[in-house]
Amino acid sequence: MKRFYKDVTVEAVDGGFGVRLDGRAIKTVGGRPQIVPTQALADALAAEWAGQGEEIDPALFLYRDMADYALDVVAGDRAGVIAETLPYAETDTLCYRAEPDEAFAARQRMMWEPLLADAETRLGVAFVRVTGIIHKPQPVETLARLRVELEGLNPFELAALRNTTSLAASLVIGLAALLPGADLDALWDAANLEEDWQAELWGKDAEAMDRREKRAAAFAAAARFAGMARGRRAA
Repeated sequence: MKRFYKDVTVEAVDGGFGVRLDGRAIKTVGGRPQIVPTQALADALAAEWAGQGEEIDPALFLYRDMADYALDVVAGDRAGVIAETLPYAETDTLCYRAEPDEAFAARQRMMWEPLLADAETRLGVAFVRVTGIIHKPQPVETLARLRVELEGLNPFELAALRNTTSLAASLVIGLAALLPGADLDALWDAANLEEDWQAELWGKDAEAMDRREKRAAAFAAAARFAGMARGRRAA
């Protein structure tokens, strides 16, 4: 699609802020007014539109897509989105470890255990660590507490969490990425520990590295999106 606008502005409206293209308001994919809660987030959405060239590249609309998802899906079905996200805690990557005598297990303990222990302290929960790949259920109390945590997020934070969690295959990492001042590089390295370990053993694959970088960018964008939706930028 060719670029069909020249000027991109942000305007305060009832309920928040919206982007204007040549003075015209934007709607979501679902046809709703695209109104976001903070000017910081609206400015980021505007920057995506302003940064487009003569041909519009939909892949560059990371923030727009999350905003549309928050407004079109999460706002109308918070319970459903939470129900889709919570199961990541039941099979959280950080809980599944190699056999204790394997070299990889030491790397997992070094990079994953501090994150898991911090989540347990911060949220007041206990996670079951699993050796091997056989599934073991997490405590009912832990899942109930995590549900309460997700229910406390606004629709834009939930939209961001859906991305950070699915990209990391870990609700623990997904939630940690939304914390103010989160070390996103360290969290992404933890999420990709097994892939990086295999690369150390067998060498790096250019295509895999390119895919990793794109996913890392999406992970960081989701974390920043949540920070801006709260009125402050994530690190």
